[in-house]
Amino acid sequence: MRRMPLGLLRQDAIWPGMAHPLLIGSNIYRGSTYGRLHPLSIPRVPTVLDLSRALGWLPRAQYRTSPMAKPAALARFHTTDYLAALRRAETQQSVAQSVRDRHGLGTLSNPIFAEMYRRPATAVGGGFLAAELVADGGCVFNPGGGTHHGFPDRAAGFCYLNEPVLTILRLLEMGVDRVAYVDIDAHHGDGVEAAFVGSERVRVISVHEARRWPFTGAETETAKGAAVNLPVPRGFNDSEFQMLLHEVILPAVDGFRPQAIFLQCGADAVAEDPLSRLCLSNQSHWSAVAALQGLSSRFIVSGGGGYNPWTVGRLWTGVWGVMNGCDMPDHLPEPARTIQGQLSWTRKARPAPALLTTLADSPRHGPIHDDVRSLAGRMKTRRWS
Repeated sequence: MRRMPLGLLRQDAIWPGMAHPLLIGSNIYRGSTYGRLHPLSIPRVPTVLDLSRALGWLPRAQYRTSPMAKPAALARFHTTDYLAALRRAETQQSVAQSVRDRHGLGTLSNPIFAEMYRRPATAVGGGFLAAELVADGGCVFNPGGGTHHGFPDRAAGFCYLNEPVLTILRLLEMGVDRVAYVDIDAHHGDGVEAAFVGSERVRVISVHEARRWPFTGAETETAKGAAVNLPVPRGFNDSEFQMLLHEVILPAVDGFRPQAIFLQCGADAVAEDPLSRLCLSNQSHWSAVAALQGLSSRFIVSGGGGYNPWTVGRLWTGVWGVMNGCDMPDHLPEPARTIQGQLSWTRKARPAPALLTTLADSPRHGPIHDDVRSLAGRMKTRRWS
C-alpha cells in the first residue's frame, strides 16, 4: 500500500473531531441509461459503490441513500412549466416538437429515457441531503450530482436538473453566508455561473477546456464579479493543473473565506475520456480534493462529467478514498479487478491493462505552456477578498 505520489493527502484528512465522511447513492443508477449509444450509457455511480466496497472503504455506517427531491423544492430554481414538462415526458416517454424546442427535452443530448425525471431528481435529493449532513460541519460525496449545465427552463448538456445550483441554494437558505463552488469538469459549468451572476455570497471557480462546448467561460467572463474562469488548452497536464491549483484556485477560495465549499469533480478531464482533449491523471482530481477539504468546515463533492467507464469508476473511488484518508493500493484486489473487468463500452476502444488492475494513474506531468503560465500570472494580480 502507498500514499498518493503527489503527496497532498494530509494526516488530518479524516476530519478528527467530526463524523467520518459520508457517501450518498441510490439504486436508481443501477441499470439506468440515457440510451445505448449515448455517452451516459455507461455505469458510473454503481461502479464507485462496488469498488469502494470491494476495497473495504464503504462500511454501512458511512453510506446514505439519496431521497428524491420533490417538485416544490426543485422549483427553487427550475420553472414549474419545465418541471411539469419533464415529469410528463417521463410518464409518456415522448415529447411534442414544441416541448423539444422550448425545454430541450427529447434531443440527442437530453433524450427520452425511463428515469429522465426520477434519476436527476434523486441526484438533487442527494445534494439536499448533503447540505443537511454538513450543516454542523463535515464532508459528503454525492457522485450522482454535479449536473452543472441545467437552466431554469431548459435541459442542456446531459443535465435535466441543476443539482449544484439547488444544493448551493439550500446551503444559503440554511444560513451559510458564503459558498465557494469549484468546478474541475472539462466543460464549463455554464448553468451554475448563470445562476449566481453578481452574487456576493457565491464564488464560482471553473477550470475547463477552452473552445469546447458550451463555448462559455472565457477568462474575461466574470459574472459581474462572481466567477473566476480558467480556460485551458488541449493537452493540459498535471504540472499545469498543480500550478493553477496552488497559484489561483486555492487563493481564490481561501480569500473568499467560505463557510462551505462545493467541488464539482467531473471525471472527463483525464486523458482517456472521449469528450475532451485534456491530459490529466486522476491524481490531479484527488489533489484538488485533498487541498480543498481543509479550507472550510463544510465540504461537499459531487460527480459530473466522465464518459469512459473504467476511468470514471477509478477516479471517483479514489476521491472517496482521499476524503477518508485511505492508502491507495498499488494493485486492485481481485474483487475490484473483477468489477473493472466486467464493465463494457459501446465504443470499440478497449482499456489499457492498468485501468483494470490499478486505481491510481501514473502522474502525467509535462511542460507548463506559456498560455497557462500567462493565465496564472494574470489571475494572481486579482484581489481575492
